[in-house]
Amino acid sequence: MLDDLRSLLGHCIPNDHSRQVVSEYYVDRVFAEHDGIRTVLDLGCGSGNSIDIFREKNESIRWIGLDVESSPEVATRTRTDAEFHTYDGTNIPFDDDYFDLIYCNQVFEHVRNPCMLLRDVHRVLKKGGFFIGSTSQLEPYHSHSLWNYTAYGFVELLNEARLPVVEIRPGIDALTLIVRRGLHSPRLFRAFWRRESPLNVAIGTVGRITRKTNADINLVKLVLCGQFCFIARRLI
Repeated sequence: MLDDLRSLLGHCIPNDHSRQVVSEYYVDRVFAEHDGIRTVLDLGCGSGNSIDIFREKNESIRWIGLDVESSPEVATRTRTDAEFHTYDGTNIPFDDDYFDLIYCNQVFEHVRNPCMLLRDVHRVLKKGGFFIGSTSQLEPYHSHSLWNYTAYGFVELLNEARLPVVEIRPGIDALTLIVRRGLHSPRLFRAFWRRESPLNVAIGTVGRITRKTNADINLVKLVLCGQFCFIARRLI
């Protein structure tokens, strides 16, 4: 099974380290390695709090938040210090080649027509622009979620939308998310997004003992993760 997945995803599974990450990891990397990020869309912005992440990178950045009106997170949003728009969940209401970067954190498990939306992401993203985010793989139902993705399946959807994946990394493990849901989401579990979650610790430890490469450890974590993070880029 792992050999099969390695043959399919080996080109985008990194070997530099095997730590779990959150989507902000790729935001940090893009801003560290590339100048000229001026327009950012948070696709499925919810509360709108990601604006703080981007303002720390560049105070003058134009950040735009976009979400469906029916989102539970939109219903409880209190922020008024940013530009917010709503849409139908498929058609992004901006011109072609508009954004330098599109950020999409834990949204696509809620999207009814992912293929159509990804095609519109390609349309509004500038050539050379970045699409960064995360989504669910083995995460229990939450906040109107419709489905989960395998890492391979999501990479295929991105390829079909002409948004080839540069890299994909594991996030929090599935077992931790399942236990968290079973215990009604206690606050103490929030720490496992910022540090290695228990199953990921075990996978990493066994991998190091058996002298596996970082890529091999990442591969196992991706198979068993609850969420994974990605960075894709519009090339054409």
